Amino acid sequence: MNFSSPLKLRAGNAEDLTVISAALQDALVPLGDISHVPNEKTFMMVVNRFRWEQQGNQTERIHAGLKFDAVQRVQFRGIDRDNRSQFLSFLAVVFEKNDESDEEDGFVVMHFSGGGAIRLYVGGLYCILADLGLPWPTQWTPEHEPE
Repeated sequence: MNFSSPLKLRAGNAEDLTVISAALQDALVPLGDISHVPNEKTFMMVVNRFRWEQQGNQTERIHAGLKFDAVQRVQFRGIDRDNRSQFLSFLAVVFEKNDESDEEDGFVVMHFSGGGAIRLYVGGLYCILADLGLPWPTQWTPEHEPE
């Protein structure tokens, strides 16, 4: 596998989504680049993600698009949606199937630093993450405090 290639990942279940979650850890998300299109049942965002999969001494970031389909409703918690110029720091994304339904519906929760979250009520998990453009070098490697 060539790790310098752009990522293009699909998730159709919770296990697939953990791979996308790992790729998105520490991505920077401009609030102005988040969009919900209700009549198309689509939720999208463009992120500036750290390329954790890149090996070697060169650390890089790249723009990537994240898209969810079959989105029925979106809720925000702990995010000031009026401040469209703010950046969110992506921590993780998880999917939980609705146990009360025989269908594949459930919800996706995206967690951000500072306690913010976005919850998507979905009629199944249909997710794509794709890198956009070329990566660029960065001198900043995200660091985390030990728990």
